[in-house]
Amino acid sequence: MSLGFYADANFEYAITDELRRRGANVRRAQEDHAERWSDEEILDRAMQLGLVVLTHDSDFLGIAAFRQARGVPFAGVVYSHAIRVSFGECVRDVVLMSEALDAEYMRNRLEHLPLR
Repeated sequence: MSLGFYADANFEYAITDELRRRGANVRRAQEDHAERWSDEEILDRAMQLGLVVLTHDSDFLGIAAFRQARGVPFAGVVYSHAIRVSFGECVRDVVLMSEALDAEYMRNRLEHLPLR
């Protein structure tokens, strides 16, 4: 089974559209009317859905580290800096992750793009 993603409200539509075009399972927070949800609520919703959060929001780095340190489960976070990571790098790496990884591997993990 391929890895699925939950794009938070600030993640670029163009990237999620391209990921979907390439067959990746991506749900947008906006589809849950979650534009005003806290980052914690986004992580909890993604966990309920079994999807890894995709974000450009660096606040998720601290929240993920906090949860890791305290053993609070989350489905995983993939962080991509909005300026330093190109559109192509982001799409390439998320598609690769979707094909090569599974939800169990990503549980409670934080990954940064680009992959190296």
